[in-house]
Amino acid sequence: MRLLTPITAIVAVLAAMPAIAGIDIGPAVGAMAPSLAATVVDSAGKPESLASVRGKRGTVLMFFRSAKWCPYCQHQLIEFKAAAAPLAQRGYTLVAISYDAPDTLTGFAAKQDIGFTLLSDPGSKTIDAWKLRDPQYAPDSFAFGVPRPAIFVIDTKGVIRAKLAEDGYKIRPSVEAVLAAVDTVK
Repeated sequence: MRLLTPITAIVAVLAAMPAIAGIDIGPAVGAMAPSLAATVVDSAGKPESLASVRGKRGTVLMFFRSAKWCPYCQHQLIEFKAAAAPLAQRGYTLVAISYDAPDTLTGFAAKQDIGFTLLSDPGSKTIDAWKLRDPQYAPDSFAFGVPRPAIFVIDTKGVIRAKLAEDGYKIRPSVEAVLAAVDTVK
């Protein structure tokens, strides 16, 4: 059995981690985060902005397709329940946004005991501002307006400090990858 040098071990670990930018979609790291549309509301119907949901050090903003019909999104949202507390300890709030109606988000959050904020983007205005609308769906499709899944780490000044996205919608960045990305933000 061959022993790994420290450099080789680091490279091996990094190669095994999900890519921070597996696909380059949405705003660039270092850019100002686009605002949330004025129509974005939480699951209770209360209007929200990036400033209103921001933690002491920033926000981890997750774009997902649908809590109603996308099993990959449902799994991701349930999995990320485990990320909310570690992110809060690091000074970040976890917020997830989709085109789902507020009542859909409320029902899913209650059924799955989701403790972080779920936001509704009716008309996908924020999804469009972030350039994340999935182009594969025609206007007559029930999925028209869904975003490509992506996660952004945004600091308190509104600067995107990290971006995690994978090609396609079936593979999502892990909780560990998001925590590692947050830990690299100075």
